[in-house]
Amino acid sequence: MELILILGPMKSGKSFDLISDFMTLEYTNIPFGLYQSARNVRDENIWSRNGLELKAEKINSLSRILKKNLEIVGIDEIHMFDEKEIETIGELLKKNIKIIASGLDTDYQGKIFPTIKKLLELGPKKIKYKRAVCEICKNPDAIYTQVYKNNKPILNGLPNVIPDNGIYTYKPVCRNCFLK
Repeated sequence: MELILILGPMKSGKSFDLISDFMTLEYTNIPFGLYQSARNVRDENIWSRNGLELKAEKINSLSRILKKNLEIVGIDEIHMFDEKEIETIGELLKKNIKIIASGLDTDYQGKIFPTIKKLLELGPKKIKYKRAVCEICKNPDAIYTQVYKNNKPILNGLPNVIPDNGIYTYKPVCRNCFLK
């Protein structure tokens, strides 16, 4: 039973780490699966800004994974799943399936996603916390993802998972540049 989390703001290399962990598995006999929330309409595959990508199955519910015979499961954009779905992660761990999940840790207000809180309660074996370059001051210590509409930060009134439909833009920002 092994749970590994890759967390941090956008543009911090979370998907790159996940891809790196799974690229070599394609050449083994180890049964694995890569998944992504169907709520992520931005990408068809797991995609890293440095150009790497791996095919992933889009799913609405993590419970679909329970029916598969896998040894390792990768989940990208884990924060896009409902917190109730984390019970499935617990069931997979009880079946000795290794889980590697990546996603944002905090929402646009700097609050931890309920999904991430539930994952932390499962006692991950390892947490890789990534940082990005702040797009405002260029400090390599961005820990938040600020959401903008018409170049103005949105401070309240949005759902936890914001639609990626072109209306909003996102920037990684450091603690000093993050507006609450």
